[in-house]
Amino acid sequence: MSIQPDLDPGTWTHEAEPLAHTAYGTVSGIWDGPIAVWRSIPYAAAPAGPHRFRPPRPPQPWDGVRDCAVFGEIAPQAMGAMVPVDSDLRMGEDCLWLNVWSPRPQPAEDEPRPVMVWLHGGAYCLGTAAQSIYNGRRLAEAGDVVVVSVNYRLGVLGFLDLSSFGEQFTPNLGLHDQLAALAWVRDNIAAFGGDPDNVTVFGESSGAGCVTALLTSPAAAGLFHKAIAQSPPATTVFGQERAAVVAERFLELLELGVGDADRLLELSVEQLVEVGAVLLDEVPTKEPGRLAAAPVVDGDLLPSYPIERFQQGLSHRVPLLIGSNKDEASLFRVLKSPIMPVTPDAVNAMLQDVAASHPEMSPERIAEITSAYPDLTKLRGALAMSTDAAFRMPAAWVAEGHAKHSPTWKYRFDYATPMLKAARVGAGHATELPYVFGNFGTLNHDPTFWLGGRKVSLAVSGRMQRRWLAFAEHGVPAALDGSKHWPHYRPTDRTTLLIDTIDRVVDNPDADLHTAWGDHAVGFG
Repeated sequence: MSIQPDLDPGTWTHEAEPLAHTAYGTVSGIWDGPIAVWRSIPYAAAPAGPHRFRPPRPPQPWDGVRDCAVFGEIAPQAMGAMVPVDSDLRMGEDCLWLNVWSPRPQPAEDEPRPVMVWLHGGAYCLGTAAQSIYNGRRLAEAGDVVVVSVNYRLGVLGFLDLSSFGEQFTPNLGLHDQLAALAWVRDNIAAFGGDPDNVTVFGESSGAGCVTALLTSPAAAGLFHKAIAQSPPATTVFGQERAAVVAERFLELLELGVGDADRLLELSVEQLVEVGAVLLDEVPTKEPGRLAAAPVVDGDLLPSYPIERFQQGLSHRVPLLIGSNKDEASLFRVLKSPIMPVTPDAVNAMLQDVAASHPEMSPERIAEITSAYPDLTKLRGALAMSTDAAFRMPAAWVAEGHAKHSPTWKYRFDYATPMLKAARVGAGHATELPYVFGNFGTLNHDPTFWLGGRKVSLAVSGRMQRRWLAFAEHGVPAALDGSKHWPHYRPTDRTTLLIDTIDRVVDNPDADLHTAWGDHAVGFG
C-alpha cells in the first residue's frame, strides 16, 4: 500500500523555505534559483550496532520540521584520489539518506513531474550522493523533472557478503538500501511534485551495475518504470562460494577467526573501513579483473547471475538506455588504480583467471578473443581489452538480452575535449558525467577545458540531457531539436548512437569485438 502525502504548493514560495510532508514528518529545504533542494532526507534508520549488517529499517518519524539544508554523514569508505569527495563531508553509519531537487510548482499545476533516481558509482566501495558532480539542479531545471540521488552502504559494509558466518549477516546490503530508497520514492515523491508512476532509475559504473542487477531482481518489480545504465560492469557479480573466500580473508586481515565473526558488529567503523581498504586493494592486485566487494548471487534478491537472467529474458519489462565510453580504461591508468587491469601483464593474468574460472571455455575460444587485440603486449592493447571485458561487452550482452522483449537503446560516448585527448584520457570512464548533469568544473583543478572546447562540450551536453530527459518523461530518447534519430537496438543490426561533436547512428560499430567475444557472456564472479 502506497502512502502518497499531499503537498500544498502554497508552501513553495521564494519568501519561504520549501516544505514537503513525508510519511515520517515534514522536511524543509532551500531554494537554488527556481529549484527547491532537500539534502539528506532519511529513507531508513541508521544501520548501526546489531543492525550493521542487516537490511534497512524505516526511519523514526519526527515531530515538527526537519531541516534538510545540509548533507549528513556519507557512507564509510577509504577516501582517496579515485573519487573526489569534498573534505568537509564526514563519514558515519547514519548514511541512508537521499537528496531531492524539484522545480517550483506553477499556479494551478496538477501534472506531477517525471522522477529520475540516481545511483552513484565508485567500484561499489567509494563515492556519495553528496558529490558536487551529481548536483541535480541543472538537470531538474532543464527537463522540468524531479531528481533524486541516493546514498547507500558501500564496500565491506554494503557489498561484502558475510552471510557464510551466520544469519546476522545479510548479503547485498547496498542493493537492499537502494530498494528501500526506491520504495520511499514510490510512497513520498508526490509530496515533492513527482510522479510515483513515472520513475527512471539511472546510474554510472558500479551504480549502473546496481541498475542492471535491480533489473533482474524480483524485489525491484514495479519500483521503477525505465532504466539508464552508463558503463555498467554487469558481469562483475560474485557467486556465494567466491564471496565466502573473500569474507574469510577479511576476518584474517582483522586477525579474527570464523568463530569471532560477531565481533564485526562491535568493532569501530573506522577499523572496518581501514582494514577493508587493504582488502579492496589486495583482491584486484592479486586477481586482475576482480573486485573484493560487489553484488552477490544470494538466491533471493539476486536469484542467479544478472547477465544470465538478461539472456534468459527474465529482466523486468521496462525501457532501457545503456552504453559505455570509448576509452573506459584510460582513467584507471592515469589514476594508477588497481581496480582495473591496465598493463599487459595484468591483462594476461586476467585472461588466465578467466580461463581457469570458465572450464567450459576452450583454449581456442580464449585465443579467438585475444585475436581481436593484436597489440596485447603493449599498453594500448591492454587498455582496449580491459575496457571491453569490464564495460563494453557486458553492456552489449545486457542490451542483446533485454532488447528481445523491451525497448532498448544503446550508445557509445566518444567525445573528448582537446585537453583530455592530449592527456590520453579521451572518452575515459566517467567522463560523460558532467555532460549528463550539466556540471562542469566540479574538480578543484579541472583540466577539461585547458585547451578549449567549452562551446562544443556545452552543445554535446545539451543533446545528451535532452535525450536522457525525453527518455525519462516519455520512454523514448528523442532530442526534439533536430538531433539525429536514435532507433531501437536490435540484436540483428546492433544500431548504436555514437555521441561525439556530431552524433552518428551506426549499425554494429564493434562488429569485430562481437565476432571475437561471441554471444556467451564472460563474467568475473
